[in-house]
Amino acid sequence: MEDMRIVRPTTLALVAALAAAGCRAPSHDTASKTSDAEDMAREAGESAAPTTLPPMPTVAPLSPNARLEDENNTVSVFKAVSPSVVFVTQKRTMSDWWGGTQVEVPAGSGSGFVWDDKGHIVTNFHVVDGAQSLTVTLQGAKSFTATIVGTEPRKDVAVLKIDAPKELLVPLKVAPKESALEVGQKTIAIGNPFGLDHTLTTGVISAVGRQVDGAGGVTIRDMIQTDAAINPGNSGGPLLNSAGELIGMNTMIYSRSGQSAGIGFAVPSGTISRVAPQIIATGRAEQVGMGINIDPSGRVERRLRMKGVVILGVKEGGPAAKAGLVGVQEQDRTIVVNDVIVAIDDQPVADYDDLYNALDQKKAGESAKVTIVRGEKKRTVPVELVLLAPE
Repeated sequence: MEDMRIVRPTTLALVAALAAAGCRAPSHDTASKTSDAEDMAREAGESAAPTTLPPMPTVAPLSPNARLEDENNTVSVFKAVSPSVVFVTQKRTMSDWWGGTQVEVPAGSGSGFVWDDKGHIVTNFHVVDGAQSLTVTLQGAKSFTATIVGTEPRKDVAVLKIDAPKELLVPLKVAPKESALEVGQKTIAIGNPFGLDHTLTTGVISAVGRQVDGAGGVTIRDMIQTDAAINPGNSGGPLLNSAGELIGMNTMIYSRSGQSAGIGFAVPSGTISRVAPQIIATGRAEQVGMGINIDPSGRVERRLRMKGVVILGVKEGGPAAKAGLVGVQEQDRTIVVNDVIVAIDDQPVADYDDLYNALDQKKAGESAKVTIVRGEKKRTVPVELVLLAPE
């Protein structure tokens, strides 16, 4: 900024200017007029002088107990929950062919949270996918080697195990099943974006019941949408309510830049509460079915340009066989398509994604109304569901 100053003309300057112009010495009248001019100039200069403004008022700091109720709640949740949030680091072995050595280097990072006092850690499947070794760092920078107990890619859930003292493990409380989520409800996300451990952001529930393509080839349904800032490294971290309870696991964002755009998605806590104990107990998530063979990639359906799921085969003695369902058959060197599943419990089934999600909420021993099309005829039959064996 330029230094602005006001220059006041003086008598000497006026005389010098007159002399330079070759003027005669001023007469008495002239001198009188000159004196008047000087006075006018002096007054004008004084009136143009900058006015000194009074000092701006300052904002008095709040007293320690004067924070807003919402601020106190956020601080309280962070203090209570942050010990439950962990930093998950994935490492891979790199070979130095010239030096003949191998070194472990970080290959990715994410977040997670303590599930129980036995050392089980819940995180996203895509955080640990392809890892050669994993490290979990608790609050206080204490790190432990982690092993993968099991994963469920279709829900983007993974469970790890660390051998840590119980006094360092603070399990996260899960919101009760009966506590319904509402749009506008406060959300708190804690994680490790860009490797900055235990970073807190806040927002609201923007929507519920979203369907988002997951890492396991099917859509993850009933996801929570939030505008709490979620960035790379937040994956696997908890999404909390104002009571500090788990309502979801931050999983993905919608962004063209790869950074938070105010649209994040979390796997609901109900899904985690169902899948995580199954993985801990058996190393995998349970899946029910009806004893049929199908092609999840939908190659047959695409080739025939049909909607639904073609039954390729029926397991002998299984529920589908008992219900009279029939798979494809070969007749005169031609493949004949018989039964095509088009609905489960009156929910339309257009592809494997629909079939998987229709059966996902059911348990072994329950019955499902399966609507099939065979040729030009459509019929609905009850089929008992059974727990599928590991593939």
